[in-house]
Amino acid sequence: MISRGSKAPASLRLEPPGMRRAREFLSAVERSRTLHGRFVQTPDSHDALQAYVRRMRDDRHLGYFVITASDELAGVININEIVRGAFQSGYLGYYAFAPHAGRGLMSQAMQIVLNEAFRRHGLHRLEANIQPENDASKALVRRLGFEREGFSPRYLKIRGRWRDHERWAITVETWRERKPDRACGRGGKAAQENGT
Repeated sequence: MISRGSKAPASLRLEPPGMRRAREFLSAVERSRTLHGRFVQTPDSHDALQAYVRRMRDDRHLGYFVITASDELAGVININEIVRGAFQSGYLGYYAFAPHAGRGLMSQAMQIVLNEAFRRHGLHRLEANIQPENDASKALVRRLGFEREGFSPRYLKIRGRWRDHERWAITVETWRERKPDRACGRGGKAAQENGT
């Protein structure tokens, strides 16, 4: 659920994932196959989408559909495998849908999700694992203040193959320091990464 204090720019809004948009979601997945390439494995059937929506209702996951001003599904942002206690951390996954990639919507939406994660949900750290060749995704997290922490060979299995990933992360302290800069990212190339 998105807090009432999170104001999206007029060009987009966030909503919790739901089956109400199932037809639109599956159509967006189909037309975005080339865009996603080997970087993303999205739910691509009604059953897979239903399982994803159920998972996003679990306390260990947060999910957001990125919706344009004209009520079109532009992308997805997830915070997965949230660990509480002394860790207070989660793993970030995200992807844009064609034809909305490259319009800066994911940058804007990600700023809102970071605000939700750090202020409303009390997380201390978010980690994004990005394939080294995914320059658009690395540029997105770099703009938002994430720092590269390391490299993990054969880290995630995506589209049937174990793939290398760079680990990028941001803490609440870094996010707070960058607060005046959070309007960045408009018009940048939208990025995509695993949606697990």
